[in-house]
Amino acid sequence: MGGAVKILVMIVVVASFDVLIGYTGIISFAHTAFFAIGAYGVGISLRRFGAELPVLLGGLAGALIVTALAAGLIGFCSMRVRTVFFAMITLAAASAFSLFVLQFYDLTGGPDGLVFQIPRFFRPANIILSEKIFDRTINGTLLLYYVIFIVCGIVFLFLLRLVNSPFGRVLQAIRENEMRAEAIGFSVLTYRVQINCIAACCACLAGSLYAVWLRYVGPDTTVSLQIMLDVLLMAVIGGTGTIYGAVVGVTLFVLAETYLRLGIAALHVHAAGVPGLDAVTDPNRWLLWLGLLFVMSVYFFPDGVVGTLRRRSAARGKAAGKSKLRTFETGR
Repeated sequence: MGGAVKILVMIVVVASFDVLIGYTGIISFAHTAFFAIGAYGVGISLRRFGAELPVLLGGLAGALIVTALAAGLIGFCSMRVRTVFFAMITLAAASAFSLFVLQFYDLTGGPDGLVFQIPRFFRPANIILSEKIFDRTINGTLLLYYVIFIVCGIVFLFLLRLVNSPFGRVLQAIRENEMRAEAIGFSVLTYRVQINCIAACCACLAGSLYAVWLRYVGPDTTVSLQIMLDVLLMAVIGGTGTIYGAVVGVTLFVLAETYLRLGIAALHVHAAGVPGLDAVTDPNRWLLWLGLLFVMSVYFFPDGVVGTLRRRSAARGKAAGKSKLRTFETGR
């Protein structure tokens, strides 16, 4: 279930990031900082005030408030500048938060992170049903898994509805032509700050769910630059500007990250003794193959998997429409 939970959580993070980069044209490198605020919010609360459900909900509420205020402040101060400078400002904010996490050891655990207990209701020892269902014990861990599944599903549907609403259409208008959107009466700054706060709160919620599942929060699992790069790669592989692309990109990336090393290890067994081939199939070089797969995905799917399939489907529909029109005009 650990891999499935990671996929569910990252789908929310990538979809909320895609709302910024794909639908609004905003590149925010501070997105994982909000993910980390959610994780540290519940982690610090549960460790300091006890593993109770009200403490968990209180930590989550506090993290969401801090996230909304921070995202609003960053957005208001930085979105008046051009896209590149905004990206640099968000990168600086993410770096500042990372330093805060590493240096305030008493509060955050520094580079070691925090290990904490979760409410008894979600622990494996909490047997909810005495009889197994489909040969599986119904305990607190399974309940927590379904809670994460439902919450992530609701957030994903919310983001899907958001980008297809009039609010989402305005965001796309801002992405296409900011000056024209401003000229017809939309406050570009207000819309950008609002969507930055919404996306940040979604990432914060995902971070809190992931921390509760792991029962651990640390820099390597929340706020490192590698996580931000992974989110960016997932969004590009799935296709920016397509919420469904988050599902495809995250699933492909996590599966490749999980099973690529095993596949290369199997190849290495058969390639043993072949000069050159046994070296490139060394399981320790799985990142090299992951990079090659990424390059190939960008080459064959330049708009991402979902974006490219949509473009090809639209092209086929347009060609079929022209063929029908030609048949109607010639009467054949």
